[in-house]
Amino acid sequence: MSARRRIFIGDVQGCRVELERLLALVRFDPAADELHPCGDFVNRGPDSAGVLRLCRDLGAGGVLGNHDVHALRVARGLRQAGKRDTLETLLRADDRDELFAWLAARPFVRAWNDALLVHAGVHPSWRDPVRALVGLDPLVESTELSFAVSARYCAADGARPASDWPEPAPPFRPWYEFWPPRAEERRTVVFGHWARAGLVVRPQVRGLDTGCVWGGKLTAWIAEEDRCVQVDAERAWAEHD
Repeated sequence: MSARRRIFIGDVQGCRVELERLLALVRFDPAADELHPCGDFVNRGPDSAGVLRLCRDLGAGGVLGNHDVHALRVARGLRQAGKRDTLETLLRADDRDELFAWLAARPFVRAWNDALLVHAGVHPSWRDPVRALVGLDPLVESTELSFAVSARYCAADGARPASDWPEPAPPFRPWYEFWPPRAEERRTVVFGHWARAGLVVRPQVRGLDTGCVWGGKLTAWIAEEDRCVQVDAERAWAEHD
């Protein structure tokens, strides 16, 4: 019997059709495989509710991203929806409460013996990323939450630049250049969030946000095969940040 596969997916952001095509291409079997989106299940794309229903029905795991946190806060009236958001059909869905409850149950980090999943980044000083992020409330802002869902560049001490674009000057570098933080760390860190960086494949690092919602590709990394699979976006659903 073949080993159970873990299939990690880059930022879906409401692109349900592309997700369905990618799952068909990798021959995803919910009885034999695990599905772990890298966060940003929702927003900017055309069918956030459909993505959540599909992931829920397939028993997906995954982690929360910045767009997911934003959507949860909008749903609770803690934040106003932005002009570029595409959350209205989700907010008006008959099953919105169930969908938001499912989304809110996603953690900010998942860990295995050989892999660590976050949406955006791991702070260089976190000796134990799971301890730093476990149990965080997506409705309550914190420095740990912000780094996990939003970081791209940082300095060796974890300090972040005022802006990620244009590319900041030294001492700021892509956060993953500080991974692993110690020699005994053997896990591969898997993340999304950074469409401009594209597919990142380097030792112990897999970055999977290839900008599907911007008209790029949706990417899966099959951990047990160390293989990436991609599908093209149907179209550009949003203008790039």
